[in-house]
Amino acid sequence: MIPYREQILTGWGNVAGERARIYRPERLGDLRDAVETCGETLISRGLGRGYGDAAINAGGVVSHLRLNRMLAFDGQRGIVECEAGVTFGDLLRVGLPRGFFPAVTPGTKHVTIGGAIAADVHGKNHHADGSLADCLLDFRLLTASGETLRCSRTENAAAFWATLGGMGLTGAIVDARLRMRPVTSAFLTVDYEKTADLDATLERFAQGDARYQYSVAWIDCLARGPSLGRSVLMRGNHTPVEELPADVGPHLASRKGREYGPHLASPRGRGKLRVPCFLSNLVLNSWSVRAFNALYYRRHGDRHAVVDYDSFFYPLDAVADWNRIYGRRGFLQYQAVFPTATSRTGLVALLEALASSRQASFLAVLKTFGPANQGLLSFPMAGSTLAVDLPNTGPAVMGLLDDLDEIVIRHGGRVYLAKDVRLSRRAFEAMYPQADEFRRIKAAIDPQGRFDSALARRLGLSGEIGQQRAAA
Repeated sequence: MIPYREQILTGWGNVAGERARIYRPERLGDLRDAVETCGETLISRGLGRGYGDAAINAGGVVSHLRLNRMLAFDGQRGIVECEAGVTFGDLLRVGLPRGFFPAVTPGTKHVTIGGAIAADVHGKNHHADGSLADCLLDFRLLTASGETLRCSRTENAAAFWATLGGMGLTGAIVDARLRMRPVTSAFLTVDYEKTADLDATLERFAQGDARYQYSVAWIDCLARGPSLGRSVLMRGNHTPVEELPADVGPHLASRKGREYGPHLASPRGRGKLRVPCFLSNLVLNSWSVRAFNALYYRRHGDRHAVVDYDSFFYPLDAVADWNRIYGRRGFLQYQAVFPTATSRTGLVALLEALASSRQASFLAVLKTFGPANQGLLSFPMAGSTLAVDLPNTGPAVMGLLDDLDEIVIRHGGRVYLAKDVRLSRRAFEAMYPQADEFRRIKAAIDPQGRFDSALARRLGLSGEIGQQRAAA
């Protein structure tokens, strides 16, 4: 058996930790050894950027951070083959100088490809390009028996669609092949626009979805009355090299610029901010966040700009350990999606509940989604999605989130499992009608329930071993 160390793990929200034995394999043989010989349940884990408890397990945790090799890159077709521990930052370092950008990317570079598959991540372009599933060609899955399955839309298709969004419960992802997007520069042309209320925001999204590859809005969740849902929209497209402004040069990294051409180089490294310690829980309150939101809204006027990809896609990556802002009690991120037919009424109800609660949230994002895929537990569906960060105030915020769950269920929506740490099994069953089909496929691949997590036990997705632990 490979060596391990014990540690209490939490998600990025610093809530609901569990002590686990952490295995750090360096080769596929080590990973297989951990899966086959470890006499406990296991779950895979990457960089720990999931907000909730999907990669937490009071048993064994397999870290993929040393299984992070780039295996092949097809520069003609933009197809990358890599191990599951490779991050989106790694993809950018390899692909961008050669004229390729991730076809779908989450809001941070610090996510592994294995974690992205397990969560079927989406980005600011779901309305145009779908989720990670739409650029994923295939992957290899190491099952509890030690067998390695090649999974794609045509080979082991049931395991493919169960694993996408399956939160790591079907097995350990070994490696994957993804299609990247061709680009001629590392910049985006972005339109910034303020809207006065939710109706104006949704109208602008509907008018611009065909024009913009990427669309997202910061939304003021504490605004009420006629200002309910006021937002700052940020919509853009990759900038062709021939349309770059003349002054773009100073923002480029010179070494990569000399080797590959400056317009495909990463932005020159800025001085990175860091939150050195957990801040006091008194820093974030309804008054301070209301003031921040009002200032943010006022300072953002309508404008047209060319910006580097880091500023547009990964703004929070500029602040290391930003989760410490919420103090030692941590925070919860709540992301829900409503189908198109009920998006407006569902969002109004959600925003009114948030504003009335006076729970502080300055990180609130609104996006539109395109059609759902075949992933049994995949989150996106055609409609609108709202994500908010809420300080962990104990029973007060948990009660609020229970109320939000009921709003989501009434409007036919669902909550994103990758960011969840407290959803009830009853609410989960109402939101994810294909849960039983997922359980059936998981039982066929992992009959003893070796792959397990805190999330799985909470939502009734565990096998026999996990169910016994949940009942204890």
